[in-house]
Formats: sequence, C-alpha cells, structure tokens
Amino acid sequence: MKALEITDLCTRFGESVVHDHVNLDVERGEVFAIAGSSGCGKSTLLREIVLLQKPASGSIRVFGQEILGLDEESALSFRKRCGMMFERGALFSSLNVIENVGLPLREHTVLSGDLIDEIASIKIALAGLPENARFKYPDELSGGMRKRAALARALALDPELLFLDEPTAGLDPLSASGFDELVNHLRHALELTMVIVTHDLDLLWHVADRVAFLGEGRVLGVGTMPELSESSDPLIREYFYGPRGRAAREQAWKQR
Repeated sequence: MKALEITDLCTRFGESVVHDHVNLDVERGEVFAIAGSSGCGKSTLLREIVLLQKPASGSIRVFGQEILGLDEESALSFRKRCGMMFERGALFSSLNVIENVGLPLREHTVLSGDLIDEIASIKIALAGLPENARFKYPDELSGGMRKRAALARALALDPELLFLDEPTAGLDPLSASGFDELVNHLRHALELTMVIVTHDLDLLWHVADRVAFLGEGRVLGVGTMPELSESSDPLIREYFYGPRGRAAREQAWKQR
C-alpha cells in the first residue's frame, strides 16, 4: 500500500487552472519532494492533501483511504496521523517553544501537563534545539530555530506522514544545510514518510528520494534528481541548468 496516491486532481480559482489532472504517488518511507517555479501550485497541492483546501475534482488516497469528502470527525482522525510544518512556522507568538510544541498534545490527548512537557522536550531535542530554547518565545528565536521549533511541533503526535512546506526558505546557507542534515537524520531515526514542497535545489539533491516537477498545471516529470536533471523538458532544464541549479548539481556530484 502506498502512503499517498493522487489521481486526476484538478484545481481551479475562477477561470485560472492551477492543477490539470495531476497524478502522483508516494511510497512508504520515502522522502518525496514537489518542486517547480513560484506559482505552479506546490503549496496549494499540499494544502489539499491535508484538507485545508478542496480541489475541484479528483482523488487523494492516504494509506489506502480516500480522504476527499471525509466528515469532520474522520478528517480530524486523519489529521492526527499527519504532521505539518508551515512555511513561516505558524508558531503562536504568545506561547513559548515548549508550549507551542505541546499544544497538539493538549488539544488531542488526555495526558497530564507534566507528561506533555516531557514529550515536548523530547521533540524539541529531536529537532536539534538546545535545552535553553524551550522557554523562549518565537520573536526571541533566529529564523533557523523557529523552523526547528515548528518541526518539533509537527512531530508532537508521532505522525506517520510528515509534510514540510518550504522548510529552508529564508535561511542562510549554513542553517539550510543543517536543516537538510536534520531531515535526513529524522527520516532514518523515525522511519517517516515525508512530502516536502521546496524550491531549494540543495535540499532536493541531498535529501529527496524522488522529485515531482510541476509546471503549466501538470506534472512535467517525476524521478530522482539525476534523472530529472537529464530531462529534455524545457521548463525542467531551465530550472536545473540556471546558475544556481548548476552549482547545486555540481556540489551534489562531488559529494556523491
């Protein structure tokens, strides 16, 4: 059974077509990335998978279950099996890190406050944050630390499927590289299935098992990064063979 199957998905905003019969599948235990130029519908697709937005038509199956059309109770049960890290973190500014990370546990479990704090501390450590970050507020954190705090919260309920929306956007190269290493560590340590929306070419080369490239409302190509980098599609070649694309590719080949 695949972790995720998307079939004939169509999304429209008025006369604008965002997705035109999109088909994708993600294997269990895979780190699957969705790439493409800005405005191609990457984040929209992610929102549809986690039921924050409804497509015009099509099918989305997660672990064999059709999720489009679920009632409110079933949708909540489904969301508990998923973790979501939003692009800007979406941390609550009035809560410190340990309170932010513990919030899903307070909302969806009957665990004691002490146990919730203990679990939240474990997730914070898993995300690579120092112990003294637990009681800091979001505006006291660097961009990289906010990303890690958001990741810790996404891991709070031990999800089977983890979604990351632009996890390295806005980070300096050193922080972005550290986040790449963290993702690789977590996927092996926790045996997670991950779906990552990103335009970060370094992350695509160093982390993703397979990549889907979106453009013109369609999936223009799916494969490993070496396979996609040899694509003859003009949009894919433009994306991968610009100055930054060439640099990321050369660096990845050196490390291999």
